[in-house]
Amino acid sequence: MKRLIFIGFILLLNLGVRAQKIDLGSWNMLNIKFNLNPKISFFGETQLRSLKFYDNFHYYEVKGGVNYKLNSNLQLTLACGSYQTYREGGNFVLPKNNDEFRIWPQLLLIQPIGAFKIEQRYRAELRFTSDGYRNRFRYRLGLSYPFGKKKNDFKPFQVSASNELFFTNNEPYFERNRIQFTFQFKPSKNTAIQLGYLHQFDYKINDETGRDFLQIGFLLELNKASKS
Repeated sequence: MKRLIFIGFILLLNLGVRAQKIDLGSWNMLNIKFNLNPKISFFGETQLRSLKFYDNFHYYEVKGGVNYKLNSNLQLTLACGSYQTYREGGNFVLPKNNDEFRIWPQLLLIQPIGAFKIEQRYRAELRFTSDGYRNRFRYRLGLSYPFGKKKNDFKPFQVSASNELFFTNNEPYFERNRIQFTFQFKPSKNTAIQLGYLHQFDYKINDETGRDFLQIGFLLELNKASKS
């Protein structure tokens, strides 16, 4: 464990040095999930992003919702949140580019193939923005692979890759492409630390700037205490 922590620290230090040379932004995430029962769960998430390495902070979001698992391969979600985008050139520069409240239903399909897991995520966003109401539709295709010595019914490591496309019902229809590669370490069954690289390309939209990001996330999963 000590060796893994040391290696992770060296990797983060190396990424930080490289990030300052290539203007790699930061993408920070905290996600908390509460399982009410095997079918219903609630979640809350906050994100903080910067266009340079922990400088020029320009975006944050706070969101939450409910998940309903129809079966092991199909999950429905309904969520909402606040999404705030500031101008470039500094930390939270005013006036804002976008002040947005968003409601989004989502469908998640999961297909295991051997040790791999394929995820397809379909999301529709009802967006109440500074410039009026908008619709947006997102499709993400992901592949993940857990590995390591299994203990307490979980494997401690996971690598994953995904590609997500963003569309609207107005011209030019295509808005964004987001490619992501992540490495995840689970110290326990209910906690995970995520380190990743994300590339985002935007096409003529003002609610965020396309860039390369170093992604760091912490995920916590809680369960309702049993009567026993």
